[in-house]
Amino acid sequence: MILERLEELPVSSFHYKLLLVTGLGWLFDSMDTGLIAFVLPVLTKDWGLSPAQAGWIGSIGLIGMALGAVLAGTVADRIGRKKVFTITVLLYSISTGLCALAWSYESLLVFRFLVGFGLGGELPVAATLMSEYAPSHLRGRFIVLLESFWGVGWLVAACIAYLLIPRFGWQIAFVIGTIPALYVFLIRLHMPESVRYLISHGRIEEAKAIILDLEQKLHVESRPFAKELSPAEREQPEAAATSFATLWTKPFRTRTIMLWLAWFGIVFSYYGIFMWLPSIVFAQGFAVVKTFEYVLIMTLAQLPGYYAAAWLVDVIGRKYTLSLFLLMSGICSFFFGNAGSASALLAWGAAMSFFNLGAWGVIYTYTPEQYPTTIRALGSGWAAGFGRIGGMIAPMLVGLMLANAFGMSTIFLMFASVFVIISAVVLALGKESKQKTLEEITDTALDS
Repeated sequence: MILERLEELPVSSFHYKLLLVTGLGWLFDSMDTGLIAFVLPVLTKDWGLSPAQAGWIGSIGLIGMALGAVLAGTVADRIGRKKVFTITVLLYSISTGLCALAWSYESLLVFRFLVGFGLGGELPVAATLMSEYAPSHLRGRFIVLLESFWGVGWLVAACIAYLLIPRFGWQIAFVIGTIPALYVFLIRLHMPESVRYLISHGRIEEAKAIILDLEQKLHVESRPFAKELSPAEREQPEAAATSFATLWTKPFRTRTIMLWLAWFGIVFSYYGIFMWLPSIVFAQGFAVVKTFEYVLIMTLAQLPGYYAAAWLVDVIGRKYTLSLFLLMSGICSFFFGNAGSASALLAWGAAMSFFNLGAWGVIYTYTPEQYPTTIRALGSGWAAGFGRIGGMIAPMLVGLMLANAFGMSTIFLMFASVFVIISAVVLALGKESKQKTLEEITDTALDS
């Protein structure tokens, strides 16, 4: 009955406020990721770093993100989504500020690892929390809109980089990155704990209190709760709640394989393409890639990609939208790698950005839906963490390919192939989850 009452709540200012609160965390995460990309060339020059040292500043953050996603997901299933979300936001914002005070290359590596740890932990937990509150018929749309804050964060980072860093130095970027520390107070005021998490841990009265409070605020007819709980609400398998082995049991094995491969492929391609994009394209004689206008076009193209995906996930479904966007990312990557003019480069680059970031929005929607409440954050964290391995491998692989004189067309053929392969994996192994409650989706897995 508690979950039924939660599902019956009309879409209201509460849902949009929760979207804004979690979305701001996403924006700040993206802003930090973007800032290091813009700061790195300046820092390399100021500190006289070698290419290998500069590469480690980027890679250490990805290592932190992988570990953060896994550990935060595990802990969030034990102590709650809200607590872990708050801790990870605070960790990466304070660590970002410490980067401005870094006194050596080694100290900066330590701080960048902590930033990555907090950032990697926050993303899957935020998506899990939002998915557990969004109504079933619009859940996909809400999660993709949440992911769209990533594009806005990159725009903010680009503006800081081009307007402030030349005037005040690279340290100002990291100082601004401490702003999320203040945002923690907003989280504490406006973000409730997940009702589904509370029920799974036997904290029934707290869950009821949240529902009653929401019904009162939304002027929904509020009635006493029945003493008996529904089967979904009685489900409390605490022993398996945070067990990694549960992800590989028969009900979830295929889903885990599909998600891990999809995450690996999408993260591999994203970081391999976008971390090396300026260097690869500039080396081919396209100076336009070094301009602010190019960055702006590529970033702005992400936003309609998110919004198109947000509409499609609740129309044709998560599985087919994700597979389609991955396939189109592959096609655009291939033509981008074979562009013969600056205008073709911009057009295919914008299209690649449109579909690639739209796919990111869908995979953040799709992942939490594949697991029950007791292992939802754990499953999401491990999928994202495994994906980050692809993010570590791709930049190094592209570097080796460039060192061995592989051309732009060959490099982007590799990324196009990866996109096509994971598109086929999602299509073959994925289970559709649109217009279903989270309990209906996981019950299907348990019955299969």
